[in-house]
Amino acid sequence: MKLIAAVDRNWGIGYRGRLLVSIPNDQRHFREETMGKVVVLGRRTLQTFPQGLPLQGRRNIILSRDRGYRVKGALVLHSLEELLEEVRKYRAEDVYCIGGESVYAQLLPYCDTAHITKIDQAYEADTYFPNLDRDPEWEVTADSDELTYFDIAYTFLKYERKRPDQK
Repeated sequence: MKLIAAVDRNWGIGYRGRLLVSIPNDQRHFREETMGKVVVLGRRTLQTFPQGLPLQGRRNIILSRDRGYRVKGALVLHSLEELLEEVRKYRAEDVYCIGGESVYAQLLPYCDTAHITKIDQAYEADTYFPNLDRDPEWEVTADSDELTYFDIAYTFLKYERKRPDQK
């Protein structure tokens, strides 16, 4: 399984239910990376999407503890066990965890690749992604040149979990 996120300098990902910043090139990168794939997300993340609707062109799996929660055009699951059973039906490289904070934390142990847009700015944040730079199990295996959007500098990074023989 993979994951994809945009983080600020402090690994913040959101504030008051919204992304910290919207960068068109990052949105394009997200779309290209996840189109035609399976995306796994939490209920609160879904509510931040336009009209709170699932992403088109992708298989949306929503993780929610609310057993009465239903979403047209998405599969709603209520436990990590149910989710792990469901994603076994797909190739691991076709499944992307896309947030939010609690879903990232639950699924990080099951992911082997992380596509991170690292924004060189510190924003006010109330939700965070685990800091992969401090995690000895992860290493940067690819990075882009520094890019800018107005005065915002950012880089696309690919982290991969180290194989047991590399630790």
